[in-house]
Amino acid sequence: MKRLIEKKLTNWRLVKPRKPLILRGARQVGKTFTLKEFGKREFRNCHYLNFEENTRLANIFAVDLNPKRILNELRFLLNRDIDVRSDLLIFDEIQQCGCALTSLKYFCEELPELAICAAGSLLGVILSNESFPVGKVTFYDLYPMNYHEFLLGIGERELANLLATHNISSPFPIAAHERFWDLWKHYLVVGGLPAVVMAYAKHHANLFQAIVSVRKLQSDLINAYSADIAKHSGKTNALHVDRVWRNVPQQLARTIDDSAPKYRFKDVLPGIRGYERLSGPINWLIGARLIIKTAIVETASLPLSAYASENNFKLYFFDVAMLSAISNLPAQAIFDYNFGSYKGYIAENFIAQEMLVNECLELYCWKGRTSEIEFLYSNENELIPIEVKSGKVTNSKSLKVFIEKYHAKSAYVFSGRNSEKQNDRINIPLYAAGEFFRRLGE
Repeated sequence: MKRLIEKKLTNWRLVKPRKPLILRGARQVGKTFTLKEFGKREFRNCHYLNFEENTRLANIFAVDLNPKRILNELRFLLNRDIDVRSDLLIFDEIQQCGCALTSLKYFCEELPELAICAAGSLLGVILSNESFPVGKVTFYDLYPMNYHEFLLGIGERELANLLATHNISSPFPIAAHERFWDLWKHYLVVGGLPAVVMAYAKHHANLFQAIVSVRKLQSDLINAYSADIAKHSGKTNALHVDRVWRNVPQQLARTIDDSAPKYRFKDVLPGIRGYERLSGPINWLIGARLIIKTAIVETASLPLSAYASENNFKLYFFDVAMLSAISNLPAQAIFDYNFGSYKGYIAENFIAQEMLVNECLELYCWKGRTSEIEFLYSNENELIPIEVKSGKVTNSKSLKVFIEKYHAKSAYVFSGRNSEKQNDRINIPLYAAGEFFRRLGE
Protein backbone atom coordinates (compact mmCIF):
# COMPACT_ATOMS: atom_id res chain seq x y z
CA MET A 1 0.00 0.00 0.00
CA LYS A 2 1.44 3.34 -1.07
CA ARG A 3 2.08 5.78 1.79
CA LEU A 4 2.70 9.50 1.59
CA ILE A 5 5.70 9.17 3.92
CA GLU A 6 7.63 7.30 1.20
CA LYS A 7 8.83 10.60 -0.28
CA LYS A 8 10.21 11.72 3.10
CA LEU A 9 11.98 8.39 3.57
CA THR A 10 13.63 8.73 0.15
CA ASN A 11 14.78 12.25 1.01
CA TRP A 12 16.21 10.96 4.30
CA ARG A 13 18.24 8.33 2.43
CA LEU A 14 19.82 11.01 0.24
CA VAL A 15 20.78 13.40 3.04
CA LYS A 16 24.47 13.57 3.98
CA PRO A 17 25.41 13.29 6.76
CA ARG A 18 22.48 11.06 7.61
CA LYS A 19 21.32 10.35 11.15
CA PRO A 20 19.55 7.15 12.25
CA LEU A 21 15.80 7.46 11.68
CA ILE A 22 13.14 6.68 14.28
CA LEU A 23 9.63 6.08 12.93
CA ARG A 24 6.98 6.57 15.59
CA GLY A 25 3.32 5.65 15.49
CA ALA A 26 0.54 3.64 17.11
CA ARG A 27 0.36 -0.11 16.60
CA GLN A 28 -1.00 -1.28 13.26
CA VAL A 29 -0.48 1.99 11.36
CA GLY A 30 1.98 0.24 9.00
CA LYS A 31 5.43 1.13 10.34
CA THR A 32 7.04 -2.27 9.73
CA PHE A 33 5.52 -2.77 6.28
CA THR A 34 6.49 0.76 5.20
CA LEU A 35 10.12 0.37 6.30
CA LYS A 36 10.48 -3.06 4.72
CA GLU A 37 9.09 -1.82 1.39
CA PHE A 38 11.39 1.20 1.61
CA GLY A 39 14.34 -1.13 2.20
CA LYS A 40 13.48 -3.32 -0.78
CA ARG A 41 12.98 -0.32 -3.05
CA GLU A 42 15.92 1.89 -2.10
CA PHE A 43 18.73 -0.39 -0.85
CA ARG A 44 20.74 -3.34 -2.08
CA ASN A 45 19.79 -5.42 0.98
CA CYS A 46 17.40 -4.87 3.88
CA HIS A 47 18.15 -6.51 7.26
CA TYR A 48 15.21 -6.74 9.66
CA LEU A 49 15.56 -7.29 13.42
CA ASN A 50 12.65 -7.38 15.88
CA PHE A 51 13.44 -6.84 19.57
CA GLU A 52 10.05 -8.16 20.66
CA GLU A 53 10.32 -11.43 18.73
CA ASN A 54 14.04 -12.09 19.34
CA THR A 55 15.00 -11.57 22.99
CA ARG A 56 18.63 -12.52 22.22
CA LEU A 57 19.11 -9.17 20.51
CA ALA A 58 19.11 -7.31 23.82
CA ASN A 59 22.13 -9.34 24.96
CA ILE A 60 24.19 -7.99 22.06
CA PHE A 61 23.55 -4.40 23.14
CA ALA A 62 24.03 -5.13 26.87
CA VAL A 63 27.80 -5.73 26.52
CA ASP A 64 28.68 -2.22 25.34
CA LEU A 65 27.49 0.29 22.73
CA ASN A 66 30.39 0.06 20.29
CA PRO A 67 28.74 0.22 16.84
CA LYS A 68 31.39 -1.85 15.05
CA ARG A 69 31.23 -4.66 17.60
CA ILE A 70 27.41 -4.62 17.54
CA LEU A 71 27.42 -4.74 13.74
CA ASN A 72 29.76 -7.75 13.70
CA GLU A 73 27.56 -9.54 16.26
CA LEU A 74 24.49 -8.86 14.09
CA ARG A 75 26.29 -10.31 11.05
CA PHE A 76 26.83 -13.56 12.93
CA LEU A 77 23.25 -13.55 14.21
CA LEU A 78 21.81 -13.03 10.71
CA ASN A 79 24.48 -15.25 9.11
CA ARG A 80 25.04 -12.75 6.29
CA ASP A 81 27.07 -9.66 5.55
CA ILE A 82 25.79 -6.15 6.25
CA ASP A 83 27.31 -3.60 3.88
CA VAL A 84 27.49 -0.25 5.71
CA ARG A 85 27.35 1.73 2.46
CA SER A 86 24.54 0.05 0.54
CA ASP A 87 22.31 -1.82 3.03
CA LEU A 88 19.50 -0.80 5.38
CA LEU A 89 19.29 -2.05 8.96
CA ILE A 90 15.81 -2.02 10.57
CA PHE A 91 15.39 -2.22 14.36
CA ASP A 92 11.72 -2.95 15.03
CA GLU A 93 9.97 -2.62 18.41
CA ILE A 94 13.13 -0.91 19.61
CA GLN A 95 11.32 0.34 22.71
CA GLN A 96 11.88 -3.15 24.15
CA CYS A 97 15.62 -2.44 24.49
CA GLY A 98 16.76 0.82 26.05
CA CYS A 99 20.40 0.07 25.20
CA ALA A 100 19.53 -0.26 21.51
CA LEU A 101 17.86 3.15 21.62
CA THR A 102 20.94 4.66 23.24
CA SER A 103 23.24 2.95 20.71
CA LEU A 104 21.74 5.06 17.91
CA LYS A 105 23.78 8.00 19.25
CA TYR A 106 27.00 6.08 18.71
CA PHE A 107 25.96 4.78 15.29
CA CYS A 108 25.34 8.41 14.34
CA GLU A 109 28.76 9.54 15.58
CA GLU A 110 30.98 6.58 14.68
CA LEU A 111 29.24 4.81 11.77
CA PRO A 112 27.22 7.51 9.96
CA GLU A 113 27.49 5.78 6.57
CA LEU A 114 25.22 2.93 7.78
CA ALA A 115 21.51 3.53 7.15
CA ILE A 116 19.49 2.59 10.25
CA CYS A 117 15.75 2.88 10.70
CA ALA A 118 14.10 2.11 14.03
CA ALA A 119 10.40 1.73 14.74
CA GLY A 120 8.30 1.27 17.83
CA SER A 121 4.69 1.45 18.94
CA LEU A 122 5.13 3.22 22.25
CA LEU A 123 8.17 5.36 21.56
CA GLY A 124 6.20 8.51 22.36
CA VAL A 125 5.72 7.10 25.87
CA ILE A 126 9.17 5.54 26.30
CA LEU A 127 11.19 8.52 25.06
CA SER A 128 9.35 10.94 27.32
CA ASN A 129 10.79 8.98 30.26
CA GLU A 130 14.29 8.37 28.85
CA SER A 131 17.34 10.60 28.65
CA PHE A 132 17.69 10.48 24.88
CA PRO A 133 20.57 12.24 23.06
CA VAL A 134 19.12 15.27 21.33
CA GLY A 135 20.21 15.89 17.76
CA LYS A 136 21.53 12.38 17.08
CA VAL A 137 18.43 10.94 15.38
CA THR A 138 15.77 12.00 12.89
CA PHE A 139 12.15 11.52 13.96
CA TYR A 140 9.27 10.83 11.58
CA ASP A 141 5.70 10.06 12.59
CA LEU A 142 3.41 7.62 10.78
CA TYR A 143 -0.34 7.97 11.19
CA PRO A 144 -3.28 5.91 9.91
CA MET A 145 -3.76 6.14 6.15
CA ASN A 146 -5.51 9.35 5.18
CA TYR A 147 -8.33 9.54 2.64
CA HIS A 148 -5.99 9.86 -0.37
CA GLU A 149 -3.96 6.82 0.73
CA PHE A 150 -7.24 4.96 1.34
CA LEU A 151 -8.31 5.59 -2.26
CA LEU A 152 -4.99 4.23 -3.52
CA GLY A 153 -5.25 1.26 -1.18
CA ILE A 154 -8.64 0.17 -2.52
CA GLY A 155 -7.61 0.59 -6.16
CA GLU A 156 -9.33 3.93 -6.90
CA ARG A 157 -6.25 5.37 -8.62
CA GLU A 158 -8.08 7.67 -11.04
CA LEU A 159 -10.01 9.28 -8.21
CA ALA A 160 -6.86 9.57 -6.11
CA ASN A 161 -5.06 11.23 -9.03
CA LEU A 162 -7.94 13.66 -9.56
CA LEU A 163 -7.90 14.57 -5.87
CA ALA A 164 -4.14 15.19 -6.02
CA THR A 165 -4.20 17.36 -9.15
CA HIS A 166 -7.54 19.20 -9.19
CA ASN A 167 -7.75 22.91 -8.31
CA ILE A 168 -9.43 22.44 -4.93
CA SER A 169 -10.99 25.91 -4.96
CA SER A 170 -12.92 25.00 -8.12
CA PRO A 171 -15.84 22.54 -8.15
CA PHE A 172 -15.04 18.89 -8.79
CA PRO A 173 -16.94 17.22 -11.65
CA ILE A 174 -20.38 16.30 -10.28
CA ALA A 175 -20.01 12.54 -10.86
CA ALA A 176 -16.57 12.58 -9.21
CA HIS A 177 -17.86 14.62 -6.27
CA GLU A 178 -20.64 12.12 -5.62
CA ARG A 179 -18.22 9.20 -5.86
CA PHE A 180 -15.73 10.93 -3.53
CA TRP A 181 -18.52 11.58 -1.03
CA ASP A 182 -19.77 7.98 -1.06
CA LEU A 183 -16.26 6.58 -0.58
CA TRP A 184 -15.56 9.16 2.13
CA LYS A 185 -18.46 7.69 4.12
CA HIS A 186 -16.90 4.26 3.59
CA TYR A 187 -13.66 5.69 4.96
CA LEU A 188 -15.51 6.74 8.12
CA VAL A 189 -16.36 3.05 8.62
CA VAL A 190 -13.07 1.51 7.46
CA GLY A 191 -10.54 4.12 8.56
CA GLY A 192 -6.82 4.11 7.87
CA LEU A 193 -5.30 1.10 9.61
CA PRO A 194 -3.68 -0.83 6.72
CA ALA A 195 -4.87 -4.30 7.80
CA VAL A 196 -8.46 -3.05 7.95
CA VAL A 197 -8.16 -1.28 4.59
CA MET A 198 -6.80 -4.49 3.05
CA ALA A 199 -9.72 -6.51 4.45
CA TYR A 200 -12.16 -4.00 2.98
CA ALA A 201 -10.39 -3.99 -0.40
CA LYS A 202 -10.36 -7.82 -0.50
CA HIS A 203 -14.15 -8.06 -0.12
CA HIS A 204 -14.94 -4.78 -1.88
CA ALA A 205 -17.37 -6.40 -4.34
CA ASN A 206 -19.49 -7.76 -1.46
CA LEU A 207 -20.04 -4.77 0.81
CA PHE A 208 -21.81 -6.79 3.51
CA GLN A 209 -18.91 -9.25 3.77
CA ALA A 210 -16.41 -6.37 3.66
CA ILE A 211 -18.01 -4.58 6.60
CA VAL A 212 -18.33 -7.79 8.64
CA SER A 213 -14.57 -8.34 8.15
CA VAL A 214 -13.78 -4.72 8.94
CA ARG A 215 -15.77 -4.59 12.17
CA LYS A 216 -14.32 -7.92 13.35
CA LEU A 217 -10.79 -6.67 12.80
CA GLN A 218 -11.54 -3.37 14.52
CA SER A 219 -12.99 -5.18 17.52
CA ASP A 220 -9.85 -7.32 17.78
CA LEU A 221 -7.66 -4.23 17.50
CA ILE A 222 -9.55 -2.40 20.23
CA ASN A 223 -8.87 -5.37 22.52
CA ALA A 224 -5.21 -5.39 21.42
CA TYR A 225 -4.80 -1.70 22.26
CA SER A 226 -6.35 -2.32 25.67
CA ALA A 227 -3.87 -5.18 26.19
CA ASP A 228 -1.01 -2.83 25.26
CA ILE A 229 -2.26 -0.33 27.82
CA ALA A 230 -2.42 -3.03 30.48
CA LYS A 231 1.09 -4.26 29.63
CA HIS A 232 2.95 -0.98 29.30
CA SER A 233 1.27 1.65 31.47
CA GLY A 234 1.77 0.00 34.87
CA LYS A 235 -0.66 -2.05 36.95
CA THR A 236 -2.04 0.86 38.96
CA ASN A 237 -2.29 3.22 36.00
CA ALA A 238 -3.58 0.74 33.40
CA LEU A 239 -7.23 0.80 34.45
CA HIS A 240 -7.21 4.59 34.49
CA VAL A 241 -5.57 4.88 31.06
CA ASP A 242 -7.98 2.39 29.50
CA ARG A 243 -10.98 4.09 31.09
CA VAL A 244 -9.87 7.52 29.82
CA TRP A 245 -9.32 6.10 26.31
CA ARG A 246 -12.74 4.49 26.14
CA ASN A 247 -14.32 7.63 27.58
CA VAL A 248 -13.27 9.83 24.63
CA PRO A 249 -16.29 8.82 22.46
CA GLN A 250 -18.59 9.59 25.41
CA GLN A 251 -16.97 12.99 25.75
CA LEU A 252 -17.48 13.71 22.06
CA ALA A 253 -21.09 12.51 22.24
CA ARG A 254 -21.85 15.49 24.48
CA THR A 255 -21.70 17.54 21.29
CA ILE A 256 -23.45 20.89 21.25
CA ASP A 257 -24.48 22.41 17.90
CA ASP A 258 -22.74 19.51 16.09
CA SER A 259 -19.36 20.57 17.47
CA ALA A 260 -17.04 18.53 19.69
CA PRO A 261 -17.13 19.86 23.26
CA LYS A 262 -14.35 20.84 25.64
CA TYR A 263 -13.01 17.86 27.58
CA ARG A 264 -14.76 17.49 30.93
CA PHE A 265 -12.83 15.86 33.78
CA LYS A 266 -15.80 15.08 36.01
CA ASP A 267 -17.05 11.46 36.10
CA VAL A 268 -14.35 10.08 33.79
CA LEU A 269 -12.95 8.05 36.70
CA PRO A 270 -15.02 7.33 39.83
CA GLY A 271 -13.97 9.58 42.68
CA ILE A 272 -11.37 11.42 40.57
CA ARG A 273 -11.85 14.87 39.12
CA GLY A 274 -9.66 17.67 37.89
CA TYR A 275 -6.89 17.89 35.29
CA GLU A 276 -4.03 17.10 37.65
CA ARG A 277 -5.39 13.65 38.47
CA LEU A 278 -6.15 12.82 34.82
CA SER A 279 -3.16 14.43 33.12
CA GLY A 280 -1.02 11.28 33.50
CA PRO A 281 -3.39 8.91 31.64
CA ILE A 282 -4.15 11.57 29.02
CA ASN A 283 -0.47 12.26 28.33
CA TRP A 284 0.25 8.51 28.16
CA LEU A 285 -2.44 8.11 25.47
CA ILE A 286 -1.11 11.10 23.54
CA GLY A 287 2.42 9.64 23.69
CA ALA A 288 1.10 6.27 22.50
CA ARG A 289 -0.56 8.10 19.56
CA LEU A 290 -4.00 6.74 20.53
CA ILE A 291 -5.67 10.13 20.94
CA ILE A 292 -5.31 13.58 19.37
CA LYS A 293 -5.31 16.71 21.52
CA THR A 294 -6.60 20.06 20.29
CA ALA A 295 -5.94 23.04 22.55
CA ILE A 296 -8.71 25.61 22.97
CA VAL A 297 -7.65 29.26 22.88
CA GLU A 298 -9.75 32.36 23.50
CA THR A 299 -7.30 34.72 21.79
CA ALA A 300 -6.37 34.05 18.16
CA SER A 301 -2.90 35.61 18.02
CA LEU A 302 0.53 34.20 17.30
CA PRO A 303 2.06 32.27 18.88
CA LEU A 304 -1.07 30.30 19.73
CA SER A 305 0.82 28.28 22.34
CA ALA A 306 1.09 31.43 24.46
CA TYR A 307 -2.70 31.56 24.80
CA ALA A 308 -3.30 27.84 25.44
CA SER A 309 -3.69 26.31 28.89
CA GLU A 310 -3.00 22.71 29.86
CA ASN A 311 -6.54 21.99 31.07
CA ASN A 312 -8.56 23.52 28.22
CA PHE A 313 -8.74 21.17 25.22
CA LYS A 314 -10.66 18.66 23.10
CA LEU A 315 -9.68 15.04 22.52
CA TYR A 316 -10.23 13.01 19.36
CA PHE A 317 -9.47 9.39 18.43
CA PHE A 318 -6.35 8.52 16.42
CA ASP A 319 -8.48 6.83 13.75
CA VAL A 320 -11.98 8.03 12.86
CA ALA A 321 -13.27 4.54 12.06
CA MET A 322 -12.02 3.14 15.36
CA LEU A 323 -14.03 5.94 16.94
CA SER A 324 -17.19 4.81 15.14
CA ALA A 325 -16.41 1.16 15.95
CA ILE A 326 -15.87 1.70 19.68
CA SER A 327 -19.02 3.87 19.71
CA ASN A 328 -20.99 0.97 18.13
CA LEU A 329 -22.25 3.20 15.33
CA PRO A 330 -23.88 0.92 12.71
CA ALA A 331 -22.08 1.04 9.38
CA GLN A 332 -25.37 1.41 7.53
CA ALA A 333 -26.23 4.54 9.52
CA ILE A 334 -22.91 6.05 8.40
CA PHE A 335 -23.48 5.06 4.76
CA ASP A 336 -26.95 6.64 4.94
CA TYR A 337 -25.38 9.62 6.75
CA ASN A 338 -28.12 9.33 9.31
CA PHE A 339 -26.53 9.45 12.74
CA GLY A 340 -27.63 12.81 14.09
CA SER A 341 -25.29 15.09 16.00
CA TYR A 342 -22.57 12.42 15.93
CA LYS A 343 -21.82 13.60 12.38
CA GLY A 344 -20.32 16.82 13.70
CA TYR A 345 -17.61 15.39 15.91
CA ILE A 346 -16.81 12.57 13.48
CA ALA A 347 -16.24 15.17 10.74
CA GLU A 348 -13.98 17.11 13.14
CA ASN A 349 -12.08 13.95 14.04
CA PHE A 350 -11.47 13.37 10.32
CA ILE A 351 -10.13 16.90 9.82
CA ALA A 352 -7.84 16.56 12.87
CA GLN A 353 -6.35 13.39 11.36
CA GLU A 354 -5.78 15.01 7.97
CA MET A 355 -4.03 17.95 9.63
CA LEU A 356 -1.68 15.65 11.57
CA VAL A 357 -0.75 13.65 8.48
CA ASN A 358 0.22 16.93 6.83
CA GLU A 359 2.47 17.93 9.72
CA CYS A 360 0.15 20.31 11.56
CA LEU A 361 1.50 18.85 14.77
CA GLU A 362 -0.11 21.28 17.21
CA LEU A 363 -3.86 21.69 16.77
CA TYR A 364 -5.85 24.64 18.08
CA CYS A 365 -9.52 25.56 18.35
CA TRP A 366 -10.80 29.10 18.97
CA LYS A 367 -13.70 29.84 21.30
CA GLY A 368 -15.36 33.21 21.80
CA ARG A 369 -18.30 33.97 24.05
CA THR A 370 -20.90 32.45 21.75
CA SER A 371 -18.73 31.47 18.79
CA GLU A 372 -16.34 28.67 17.94
CA ILE A 373 -13.93 27.91 15.10
CA GLU A 374 -13.01 24.22 15.06
CA PHE A 375 -9.41 24.66 13.88
CA LEU A 376 -6.86 27.41 13.35
CA TYR A 377 -4.12 26.92 10.78
CA SER A 378 -0.93 28.91 11.21
CA ASN A 379 0.54 29.84 7.82
CA GLU A 380 3.66 31.99 8.31
CA ASN A 381 2.28 35.15 9.95
CA GLU A 382 -1.36 34.46 9.13
CA LEU A 383 -3.99 32.56 11.12
CA ILE A 384 -6.51 30.85 8.89
CA PRO A 385 -9.87 29.89 10.43
CA ILE A 386 -11.12 26.40 9.51
CA GLU A 387 -14.84 25.79 10.05
CA VAL A 388 -16.14 22.21 9.89
CA LYS A 389 -19.70 21.42 8.86
CA SER A 390 -20.85 17.82 8.58
CA GLY A 391 -23.68 18.55 6.12
CA LYS A 392 -24.33 20.89 3.22
CA VAL A 393 -25.40 23.94 5.22
CA THR A 394 -22.35 26.21 5.35
CA ASN A 395 -23.75 29.36 6.94
CA SER A 396 -21.57 30.23 9.93
CA LYS A 397 -22.13 33.05 12.40
CA SER A 398 -18.94 32.02 14.20
CA LEU A 399 -16.84 32.48 11.08
CA LYS A 400 -18.33 35.92 10.50
CA VAL A 401 -17.53 36.91 14.11
CA PHE A 402 -13.96 35.64 13.78
CA ILE A 403 -13.31 37.40 10.44
CA GLU A 404 -14.61 40.71 11.78
CA LYS A 405 -12.69 40.45 15.05
CA TYR A 406 -9.34 39.30 13.67
CA HIS A 407 -9.53 40.64 10.10
CA ALA A 408 -8.77 37.22 8.64
CA LYS A 409 -7.61 37.49 5.02
CA SER A 410 -8.80 33.99 4.12
CA ALA A 411 -11.27 31.53 5.64
CA TYR A 412 -12.39 28.02 4.76
CA VAL A 413 -15.44 25.87 5.44
CA PHE A 414 -15.19 22.09 5.07
CA SER A 415 -18.57 20.49 4.43
CA GLY A 416 -20.54 18.08 2.27
CA ARG A 417 -20.82 20.65 -0.52
CA ASN A 418 -18.68 20.85 -3.62
CA SER A 419 -15.98 23.50 -3.81
CA GLU A 420 -17.10 27.09 -4.35
CA LYS A 421 -16.11 30.63 -3.47
CA GLN A 422 -18.68 32.35 -1.30
CA ASN A 423 -18.22 35.98 -0.28
CA ASP A 424 -15.50 36.01 2.40
CA ARG A 425 -14.80 32.28 2.46
CA ILE A 426 -14.10 29.24 0.30
CA ASN A 427 -16.13 26.06 0.68
CA ILE A 428 -14.14 22.83 0.34
CA PRO A 429 -15.54 19.27 0.43
CA LEU A 430 -14.58 17.35 3.57
CA TYR A 431 -12.94 14.62 1.51
CA ALA A 432 -10.46 17.13 0.03
CA ALA A 433 -9.14 18.32 3.41
CA GLY A 434 -5.92 16.30 3.21
CA GLU A 435 -5.01 17.73 -0.18
CA PHE A 436 -5.86 21.22 1.04
CA PHE A 437 -3.49 20.99 4.01
CA ARG A 438 -0.79 19.32 1.93
CA ARG A 439 -0.74 22.16 -0.56
CA LEU A 440 -1.00 24.81 2.14
CA GLY A 441 2.03 23.26 3.82
CA GLU A 442 4.00 23.28 0.58
